[in-house]
Amino acid sequence: MLRMVLRWSGAVLAVCLVTACGPSTDRPAGGTIPPTAQSAGVTAAASPTVPSTGGRGYSAALSARLVTADAGPAGLAVDIATVMPSDAGEHRPAADAPCAELIPLLSASRLTGTPAAMAGATLSVDAGPDGLWVGTEVLRTYADAGARRAMSDLRTFLGRCPTVASSGRVGGSYRFTVSAGPPLGDESLRVGCTMTSGTGILRCDSILVRIGTDLVVVQEQGNTPGDGRYLIQLTEAALRRYQATGS
Repeated sequence: MLRMVLRWSGAVLAVCLVTACGPSTDRPAGGTIPPTAQSAGVTAAASPTVPSTGGRGYSAALSARLVTADAGPAGLAVDIATVMPSDAGEHRPAADAPCAELIPLLSASRLTGTPAAMAGATLSVDAGPDGLWVGTEVLRTYADAGARRAMSDLRTFLGRCPTVASSGRVGGSYRFTVSAGPPLGDESLRVGCTMTSGTGILRCDSILVRIGTDLVVVQEQGNTPGDGRYLIQLTEAALRRYQATGS
């Protein structure tokens, strides 16, 4: 089981960090959640936990808009990534591409399109006797309609490949689901994935929220089925932080 957890979490973190769904519909501005903290105007320089420099794709200014440890549940830790891998770009998979090749896209670990900027962090919650909850947050900003296209592409992929046999030595299978996310932003999606290998079952569930040309994505990784108690809470906290620190 530990090997499967490490393999699964490593595959997801290497990128940062479903049944068919109907067409998206924009939500009114009232769908955003009001900020609970007056942190408008926060910059990278004002947030000492944000590294000032990093490697490829790193943006200190965007990283300063990630959720902070004091904005989430007790025991939350935030580890900001200083190197951001690229997304899938404009090379969309062919219509006959094997579903096994789409697993990073199906799980929402990668998205199509090319963001103008990205920021990401590993989130963990020390749940005491109940164990450790692990997830990620990724922010993506686009110069055009890339956020809307990325969500549309994700729906298309999930509609074509709701179940996937895993390639490689470990074997097993994936099952993906998609549903409407919580009423946040202009539109939202909730993507669920279940990895089964032998008698072991792991989950990676994501919530994607689009705000105009930007995306806020929070994903829980490698947790046991039914252990989604922090996903919505942290998505709401991440969105509040992102909205409060905008210009």
